[in-house]
Amino acid sequence: MSDLFNLSEKTSIVTGANSGIGRGIAQALAEAGAQVAVWGRNDKRNAETVASLQTSGAEAVAVGVDVTDESAVIEAFAATIDTFGKVDSVFANAGLGAGSARFHEMSTESWRRMFGVNMEGVFWTFREALKHMQPRGEGSLVVTSSITADLGFTRGEDYAATKAGVRALIRGIAAEYGRYGIRANAIAPGWVVTGMTSEFIEGDAFKGKMLPRIPMGRFGQPDDFAGIAVYLASDASSWHTGDTITIDGGYLLT
Repeated sequence: MSDLFNLSEKTSIVTGANSGIGRGIAQALAEAGAQVAVWGRNDKRNAETVASLQTSGAEAVAVGVDVTDESAVIEAFAATIDTFGKVDSVFANAGLGAGSARFHEMSTESWRRMFGVNMEGVFWTFREALKHMQPRGEGSLVVTSSITADLGFTRGEDYAATKAGVRALIRGIAAEYGRYGIRANAIAPGWVVTGMTSEFIEGDAFKGKMLPRIPMGRFGQPDDFAGIAVYLASDASSWHTGDTITIDGGYLLT
């Protein structure tokens, strides 16, 4: 049974892999034996992440890429194939966090920037992956969504809209490409402490309001996504597709 979760013959791409949830996912995949391509914009953080993954004995490479640049995504995928020969799973995790503008004060520029990162970046990444995976007849696509897609999320409607949108994208891909042995799923994190979120999540006001609503009694950490990442990259999830898997400590139950 343990062989189901062995990734030693697998290769994964993780976008936004040099911090937060993405780094937690990349670390877990590496520790399970996968070859990992670390996609990110910050070359220094990319290199630091690769060095960390290599301590697990995994083969890892950094690929500098801005997912809002279509040509850069195409080139990055080709470079990853040149390095590893194949890609078995892609975790589209790169994303822009929620802002704080009231909806009627939101600029068109900020709206388009949110969709450029959180929707178009996912589109281009998965499109290139499917060009590779369809002929091979196998593969796993995973996108990082958010529980904000399930809420009336104020002062972040643009963010929540993208996180709901990628779920619809996933369901469509799952329906269209399942016949080719390709799985597509979303992960919906709850309130997770990362470099992008720690300033407001760990503030007294937010903590006092939200922490009592989490049945597990704590905020999430990037390594809370290790198990689900390995599962979705592995043969253990070979019949699991079109799903959104919520990992929020029970927050949506309250």
